[in-house]
Amino acid sequence: MHPSGKLYLVPTPIGNLEDMTFRAIRILKEVDLILAEDTRTSAPLLKHFDIHQKVFSHHQHNEHQSSTEIIKFLKEGKNIALISDAGTPAISDPGFYLVREALKHEIQVECLPGATAFVPALVNSGFPTDRFCFEGFLPIKKGRQTRYKLLATEERTIIIYESPHRLLKTLEEFITYFGTERQISVSRELTKFFEETVRGTTEEVKTYFETHPVKGEFVICIGPV
Repeated sequence: MHPSGKLYLVPTPIGNLEDMTFRAIRILKEVDLILAEDTRTSAPLLKHFDIHQKVFSHHQHNEHQSSTEIIKFLKEGKNIALISDAGTPAISDPGFYLVREALKHEIQVECLPGATAFVPALVNSGFPTDRFCFEGFLPIKKGRQTRYKLLATEERTIIIYESPHRLLKTLEEFITYFGTERQISVSRELTKFFEETVRGTTEEVKTYFETHPVKGEFVICIGPV
């Protein structure tokens, strides 16, 4: 019987390729296969670092089904790395379910440190960093209003991810639930050429983005009450 392999969770840059770590590159070159959220998105990154391992798709729509096969490979002694399109796997990306299944089967799991979008956004916001609440993406419909009502009295810094096509609507909702004077910090295109952070009240930031480009991925930090 083969000793079990190891599952590695390997962060990838959220924009700037220089943020890839030496260790991440080495692990991706050494494992038997790589699991990618979107193989087309990961292909340029792997090519850039001269990584030629086999790559299989593992995303939110197939992770339950594919995890069974992955656990089988791990039990056969294969070492496998999971990467997401950008950032650290399992942080608002696939990974949690596979990690849980691997641990159930007593398979070693190792997560490398690396890029995660909310960390630079939080530190750059100027809000307290000793205690914070990471919400990721809020529910799109069901449960969204309930979540806002809970967050309205949150005493810690709140961190939320948002897509460009929903940003203005979300900022309008902030005004409804948090008021016009709540301090927020909105970061977009982190580590990329057009990186930008806009700070101010909910009203001021909404006004700014009504007349400026709403492009890229957004991390919103909401100051404590």
